[in-house]
Amino acid sequence: MDELEPIPLPIDGVLDLHAFRPGEVKTLIPDYLEECRKHGILHVRIVHGKGTGALRRTVHALLDRLEMVAGYRLGDEASGSWGATLVVLRAGERPASAQ
Repeated sequence: MDELEPIPLPIDGVLDLHAFRPGEVKTLIPDYLEECRKHGILHVRIVHGKGTGALRRTVHALLDRLEMVAGYRLGDEASGSWGATLVVLRAGERPASAQ
C-alpha cells in the first residue's frame, strides 16, 4: 500500500480536527499554531467538536504546555460554543531582515 501524500492545510486561523486521527493532534496543533504565527495570525479557532469532551481536554492540555499560547477559551454561540476553542497566540519573533 502506498503511503498517502500529506495534504496541505490552509493557514487561515481555523483548524478543524474532525479530519484527523487523535494520534495526529499532538504534533498537528503546535505545528499549525507556529505556522499561524509566521503568517501573523494570532487569533486561531480550533474546532474539536462537542462529543464526550475527550478531544477538547487533549487540546486544552496541549495548549497549556505551549509557550506561544497567550490564552484560550471555549467559543461563544457564534464561533462553535463548547465544540471549539479560541486561542490567542503571542507574536513570534520577526526575522532579522524585517527588523
